[in-house]
Amino acid sequence: MDALVLDRVSKTFGDFYAVRDLSLRIAEGEIFGLLGPNGAGKTTTIRMIMGIILPDSGSVHIFGRSNSLEVLRQVGYLPEERGLYRKMKVRDVLNFFGELRGMSPAERNQASSLWLERLDLSSWQNHKVEELSRGMQQKLQFIITVMHRPRLVILDEPFTGLDPVNTALLKDIILELHRDGTTVIFSTHLMEQVEKMCESICLINKGQSVLMGPLQEIKAKFGKNSVIMQYHGDADFLSGDGLVERYDDYGNYVEVFLRRGADPQELLRRALKANVKILRFEVTEPSLNDIFIETVKGE
Repeated sequence: MDALVLDRVSKTFGDFYAVRDLSLRIAEGEIFGLLGPNGAGKTTTIRMIMGIILPDSGSVHIFGRSNSLEVLRQVGYLPEERGLYRKMKVRDVLNFFGELRGMSPAERNQASSLWLERLDLSSWQNHKVEELSRGMQQKLQFIITVMHRPRLVILDEPFTGLDPVNTALLKDIILELHRDGTTVIFSTHLMEQVEKMCESICLINKGQSVLMGPLQEIKAKFGKNSVIMQYHGDADFLSGDGLVERYDDYGNYVEVFLRRGADPQELLRRALKANVKILRFEVTEPSLNDIFIETVKGE
């Protein structure tokens, strides 16, 4: 069964198309990346999925059914704009949101204790939300998202405000949910996280899908036109028409982007001819970040 199906969904605000004829299909149990530049329509799309706003046309189906309170109780949503009550105590916040999700008092108590311990917030359960750091509030919001064991989890910028340790912790939990069969939708600007975790992506630009499918197939279509090099010598060999599109120098190494159809071996021959000492020469697939930039600029 598909976890989520959008069929030609559109939404306008006045004369502005926020989303136009967007269709996508996400299989149950998949980790899916919903990507796009600022203002592309990602958040509007998520709000239509959640029934916060209604599409002007098209349909949204979650686990084969139209939006309803019963269906949405199977969904966990972490919005980019956080929705915590700052004067409430942490434990009270969890009880409140657990009740909204239809959890019994016993279920709420058990889940709250488990997740507070898991995310190292047990000692803060009797503190007001406003006393928590930004990262702690983000972890609390994540607990609210998953404590009712949803079948579909939608995460809009889930790593905002987290240090590397807690980013790794949330990543591990997300992968654990995925292994248990939970469907996960990511909306984020952190291309590195998407590249490591997502099986399929949809790139939205100006309200429309411009790139969609399994991540590995997308990367294969863009070809292996990137070379990572470490060398000693003059960088003049990187200049010249017909071979190098551009390159980024990171100090310890340089990432070279070849023109479409160029042969990486020609770059190696040019470097050796220039008496450059090669320490590393690795032909790689283009990163998702590079694909993102190239596609959006092309649009």
